[in-house]
Amino acid sequence: MLRTIIIDDKVNARDSLTKALNNLCPGVEIAGYGNNVKSGMEAILLHKPDLVLLDIDMPDGTGFDLLRQLKTIDFKIIFITGFQDYAIEAFKFSALDYLLKPVNEQDLVVAIQRAEESIERKNISGNLNVFFENLNTKSKESKKIVLNTSGEIHIINISDIIRCESEINYTWFFLNDGRKIFVSKTLMEYEELFQDYSFIRIHRTHLINADYIESYRKSEGGFVIMRDKITIPVSSRKKNDLLKLLNTL
Repeated sequence: MLRTIIIDDKVNARDSLTKALNNLCPGVEIAGYGNNVKSGMEAILLHKPDLVLLDIDMPDGTGFDLLRQLKTIDFKIIFITGFQDYAIEAFKFSALDYLLKPVNEQDLVVAIQRAEESIERKNISGNLNVFFENLNTKSKESKKIVLNTSGEIHIINISDIIRCESEINYTWFFLNDGRKIFVSKTLMEYEELFQDYSFIRIHRTHLINADYIESYRKSEGGFVIMRDKITIPVSSRKKNDLLKLLNTL
């Protein structure tokens, strides 16, 4: 069972989450509640949960304030926020789960399933550090991303990514220091995540960082040579998009 604590200052929000979890998530055991930072902290220390559903905005502070007071965070967190644009990019880059209010029941079920699939208790302080760092910087060059593999958590600068390559439902990351990282997420997810950066999907299986393009050759249907000397074909429908991006660099 997934021992779970709900921390939210709104009674109706706690009741709604409780009802949904009881009806739809048989693997969840609700161990306790909190209605602010203080009582939430007490509930965590008392019940030692596997998962915390954590509201961000509360009367005596934020969910982030609560987490900063903990020496070790060895439980999963699903953040609950009422602001659609509030730190959403930072959540995604930091590999932290979140739900928007009012919480959609299907989204809740999916988030719980993700927590159940990785039930081992891990210290997620690294993820939170990346979150706070990304939240406090506006420079795209300084943004970081958390990449979870089967055995490690990698924290890397987005600007260090040369390219990403799809392998069915997985993605290879190729970094400027020669490292390769294999992640169990689709290339489409990263294409969406990097859409406001210098990345472009030039082929069904290739998402590249345009900052690392060494040259573009129009012959043989068109292809790019990356700084790591890899040659990648450009699909016909992506040529114009690539040329437009190159003209902005």
